[in-house]
Amino acid sequence: MLRLNNIAMILEIITPEKELFNGKVNSVKLPGTNGEFEILNNHAPIISTLTIGDIRVITSSNNTEIFKIQGGVIEMQQNKIIILAN
Repeated sequence: MLRLNNIAMILEIITPEKELFNGKVNSVKLPGTNGEFEILNNHAPIISTLTIGDIRVITSSNNTEIFKIQGGVIEMQQNKIIILAN
């Protein structure tokens, strides 16, 4: 039987200039190069490129935050998401 952990997802959004976000989140919607996709808790590990668009973050307190990017890369592993954005 597969048991999923209930550890909250941690998201870091980093640009060359500064860190835009660092905290616990419920979901992240991203502008992938091959189309928009969403990451939820316990998502399978993924590495993907991002294109121009909005990152929509639902924080652990259910607030929505939007970050506009020009592109970048995302890695999700063990409920930790790191986004290197332009």
